[in-house]
Amino acid sequence: MQNFLKELKISELNKGVSTGTKWFSASGEKIISSSPVDGKQIASVNSCDKRSFDYVVETAQNAFVEWRTWPAPRRGEIIRQIGNELRRHKDILGKLVSYEMGKSLQEGMGEVQEMIDIADFALGLSRQLYGFTMHSERPGHRMYDQYHPLGIVGIISAFNFPVAVWSWNSFIAMVCADVCIWKPSEKTPLCAIACQHIISKVFKENKVPEGVCNLVSGGREVGEWIANEPKIALVSATGSTRMGKAVGAAVGARLGKSLLELGGNNAIIISKEADLNIALVGCLFGAVGTAGQRCTTTRRLIIHEDIYDIFKKKLIQAYRQLKIGDPLKEENHVGPLIDHDAVDAYLNAINQIKKQGGNMALAGGILSGKGFESGCYVKPCIAEVTNDMEIVQHETFAPILYLIKYKTLEEAIEIQNAVPQGLSSSIFTLNLREAEWFLSSKGSDCGIANVNIGTSGAEIGGAFGGEKETGGGRESGSDAWKVYMRRQTNTINYSDTLPLAQGIKFTV
Repeated sequence: MQNFLKELKISELNKGVSTGTKWFSASGEKIISSSPVDGKQIASVNSCDKRSFDYVVETAQNAFVEWRTWPAPRRGEIIRQIGNELRRHKDILGKLVSYEMGKSLQEGMGEVQEMIDIADFALGLSRQLYGFTMHSERPGHRMYDQYHPLGIVGIISAFNFPVAVWSWNSFIAMVCADVCIWKPSEKTPLCAIACQHIISKVFKENKVPEGVCNLVSGGREVGEWIANEPKIALVSATGSTRMGKAVGAAVGARLGKSLLELGGNNAIIISKEADLNIALVGCLFGAVGTAGQRCTTTRRLIIHEDIYDIFKKKLIQAYRQLKIGDPLKEENHVGPLIDHDAVDAYLNAINQIKKQGGNMALAGGILSGKGFESGCYVKPCIAEVTNDMEIVQHETFAPILYLIKYKTLEEAIEIQNAVPQGLSSSIFTLNLREAEWFLSSKGSDCGIANVNIGTSGAEIGGAFGGEKETGGGRESGSDAWKVYMRRQTNTINYSDTLPLAQGIKFTV
């Protein structure tokens, strides 16, 4: 373990503030990172204090003045080199993600692959930051719109994807000529420090201005500084709906821009015309992947009454084959929850299910004994419920799957949409009419709607995000880059007169 930490430049005590290639010893509270895999302390981090934060903001502002003058393809070249460094560090960074966060090694590697993929996407984007030319109603005039960088982008990321979400934001923002200040989750600070060391090599070799990509480790207080800082043009925050409402209110109060990626309460509809074999795989990974700690985790299965008992039986049989244990061992499907608070939330949710009249089709519980010493390993469980139960309306970040019956597709869609969140959704059906209905304006109200794949595992090529209490933000692919820029409409008069729009006459 110590070998790969050393290779990632993780020491016993780490500086938690960086402006790119330079690191600073701040006087904020010390963060101790312990692994949910075995309960052992990995290392500690000195978090950011207000004086250091203000210095980072000033450095970022100064860097922006130069960075915005670099041609976009040249900025893309920096991201290309970062992608190559990530390729070289994929195995050890993936291992750190798995060990510090607790997700399976395959998922840890997959998260680093997402970073590599978004680097490739950003590289191509650097030559495609297009505007549009429009015909003017005035003779001798030309109109067009173009996009300019916003300035400083604040990034607040969550523990469950400790590196990928940062890359979604920062790689796109940097190609758009923005500069970034990243506050990672205090539950996974070492992953962020490893990433900063990786990119600092590229920055140094290319003489990137100090302050283009900054790190401010810390807890809630640091996030509040970012949200309230008027010099930060855009705040991208990933986390709970409660956190997002606080960030949105603070940023909105100063008329800043926010990009919110918040809670999910994702459902899969299982039609009686579904291929149950592929539906089973999609539901299983969606529900237990990352131990139920993805914002796109499948929380609810809405199953047609004609196949309900058959599919429930298949599902329970599959759950009983799951291997729970050390996520760094490839044979295990499910690792631990992030910490004891997450375990308490899991247990409380199970109690609420029982109190509110739900039936546990497959019981949960905490695992103990050899290999489970951290106290963070729990059993994925299944509950039969109705959608109107209070506990079902909330997102529990744990492997608890709810089963709900339906009779008609209209009813199923109504059930799916009848929660405050609107992130990811899916239907399994071989019926074209059902699929198209689900994807139509009277179908899913989520930002992501899939057919014959699960709710989890989005590709970087599409814009990622959701509606309602999920926050409305969009990150990653498609034209999500536009949120990191300001649109400007330009009109050029190349005639020898000055006609006004709408035919207005103004003479003196």
